[in-house]
Amino acid sequence: MGLNAALSMAKQSLEIFGTGIQVSGQNISNAGTPGYIREELVLNAADPFRQGALVLGTGVEVSGIQQQIDLFLETRIHSANTEYSSIEERNLIYKQLEAELRELTEGDLSSGMNEFLATINNVVNQPNSIPDREFVINEAEKFAAEISSLRLRVNDLREVQSVNVENLVKEANELIDTIIELNPKISKLEASGLLQSDAGALRTQRYTALNRLSELIPIRYRERSDGAIDLFTGSDYLVLAGSSQKLTLQTGTDRGVVTHEVLLSRTNSNISRTGGELKGVIEGRDDILGSFVDQLDTYTSNLIFEFNKIHASGEGTAGFEQLTAASSALDPTAALNSTQSGLPFQATHGSFQIKVTNKTTGLTNTTTINVDLDGIGADTTLNSLSAAIGGVTNLSSSVSTDGRLSITAGSDYEFRFSNDTSGALAAIGINTLFTGADSSDIQINSVIQQNQQFLATGQGGGPSDGSNAVLLAAFAENPIDSLGGISLDGYYEKVVSNIAQASASEAALSEGSQAFRDSLLGQREQFSGVSIDEETINVLTYQRAYQSAARLVSTIDELFTVLLNI
Repeated sequence: MGLNAALSMAKQSLEIFGTGIQVSGQNISNAGTPGYIREELVLNAADPFRQGALVLGTGVEVSGIQQQIDLFLETRIHSANTEYSSIEERNLIYKQLEAELRELTEGDLSSGMNEFLATINNVVNQPNSIPDREFVINEAEKFAAEISSLRLRVNDLREVQSVNVENLVKEANELIDTIIELNPKISKLEASGLLQSDAGALRTQRYTALNRLSELIPIRYRERSDGAIDLFTGSDYLVLAGSSQKLTLQTGTDRGVVTHEVLLSRTNSNISRTGGELKGVIEGRDDILGSFVDQLDTYTSNLIFEFNKIHASGEGTAGFEQLTAASSALDPTAALNSTQSGLPFQATHGSFQIKVTNKTTGLTNTTTINVDLDGIGADTTLNSLSAAIGGVTNLSSSVSTDGRLSITAGSDYEFRFSNDTSGALAAIGINTLFTGADSSDIQINSVIQQNQQFLATGQGGGPSDGSNAVLLAAFAENPIDSLGGISLDGYYEKVVSNIAQASASEAALSEGSQAFRDSLLGQREQFSGVSIDEETINVLTYQRAYQSAARLVSTIDELFTVLLNI
């Protein structure tokens, strides 16, 4: 038994050491393969046997070929992937928003406002200068276009994020399908009597899919005894035994942009904001970009209303013979300060004056129109306001079917407005420069576009009166109650400053999160990655062992020859 046992042991050693060289070769071949997990040949001493009074060893045996992976570390990496991916998406969106704001350049809104107000200042000393008046109108058009353009550009960014959501959901579902397909393959291969070996390449594919999926949404998994895994996101399953569910899109509209929420196909759980790139993209679309759209609308609506309130109380170098309001009321029978009226802005309790002038004699009749909005009794509606204006001598007034107030002077008469303490004229769009309600529809009143004489630079002091232009030039510095007592300029500066601070904070968070993830990936590389130096040493070790086993076979062969020659 001695020589036969030794020969059998040598033969087995040759096979095992050859396998060891093959495993090391596999590792070396995949040293540059992303996500590859180093494999190791697991060896154990074979069971001994008794021969007479002696207990002899039987060499070495293979327990299996196993991947070198720290599952706890993988779990930490998945969590770090989820956190970093979410923060980085927000960070990128902040940078995109900052680029669109173009602050500290000639194309930012602050510069546009300053250029617009500068043209009004030029009119103060020359209110009857036609070129200067036309320049004001041109700059107003340019400024309104800049606001609209910024709104469109931010909306474009939001639409891009909605497309990103679609792509991320598609990718996540493909990764889930990959895991579903790999599960039975791994179970089948590892259950084929191959000792305790891992289905290396298949497991690597699954680990790679899990790693990428963890960047998209938060995940956790548990491995079953057959090698397959159950996959979860939060408290919901994605893959559970023979059942699975995918990510689906729920489409809606938010602030004029098509948006998507992400639900699970079976449980209908909303996972849009649970974490990962998906969360970062959706928060960027709705919370970062969407919030800025709201702030831009707040800025623009206050710009329109506050400027128009001053403009509506002023006079141009010519009076109106006929004028139709720029804004329409949904319900002309509703109070002017009610939401039911459908007006973009709400008037307050007060009054304004209408001056009717005979163009031949120059005689002017001034009438005060009360705007009753004290909530006591019948409040002023568009219809009642029209009736009050129509009661002024040499004026007629009506409300069109689309809810617009129209005023017409009698033959050889013209009218102007002054001293509006109610904001009613600005609310309905009478004697205003800007039209619209917010950044989505701000424009210049076509009445002034077509005739610069209606630009209200004075307050009744004649062609050289620039007193209203003085007020218009300073309007952006006036405190506004709806903005918490800060000016329009102050509000926009605050918005831009907050975005800059939030962007810097997000960048710092991203940098810290990336550093933490990279440290975990470094640990993974040390534990699971391939070291060419180490594998070269392993190859040399197996080579020497193989040579020794071959030498043992040669020696045993010589001993058998000696026995046969006796």
